[in-house]
Amino acid sequence: MVLMIARLRGNVLEALPGRLVIDVNGVGYLLTVSLSTYDAINPVVGKEVDLRTHLHIRETAHTLYGFATDAERDLFLLLIERVSGIGPAIGMSVLSGMPVDHFKSCVVNGDAAALAQIKGLGKKTAERIILELKDKVGVAEAWQAAAGDAVPSAAVDAESALIGLGYKQAEARKAVNAVTKLKPDSSAEDVLRAALRMLSA
Repeated sequence: MVLMIARLRGNVLEALPGRLVIDVNGVGYLLTVSLSTYDAINPVVGKEVDLRTHLHIRETAHTLYGFATDAERDLFLLLIERVSGIGPAIGMSVLSGMPVDHFKSCVVNGDAAALAQIKGLGKKTAERIILELKDKVGVAEAWQAAAGDAVPSAAVDAESALIGLGYKQAEARKAVNAVTKLKPDSSAEDVLRAALRMLSA
């Protein structure tokens, strides 16, 4: 049985760009982080940090990735789980090379040239990301709606997270709409939890 770690809060033991060691109740966890996360939390030895995490399991290694925000983790999971040929290293490069909102805008607008500027991507990979996120995952429509303030951002974030978890866009949107209709002022996290309960019922 593999222990899945979703979040860590503890004191910084070691801090290098791209890598942190966090002390949680006497256990030191090594996390790989993007440069954007590193800059956002500004880790200093002894400082307490709170990170979202994803444990990536391979035959040769179990690697723990850390994120400053849910949006970063959601995008990372979308990339590595829904876009063919994209692994954690490229996922980290994307987060290091471009803010999440800018990345979403590039996908919505089909701006492969901007994505190709990210270290490690290249034109073909950038084009594949745009194609697969638009056509296979279906999140681009939700991102575009958010950019135009057509729907509450909490609903968009929850819908994107559900799609990242493997739900089809139609069923994700139906559940999110049902939740937000009952509780329009809910946070994205509350909407996601309620929608998951509805979908699993």
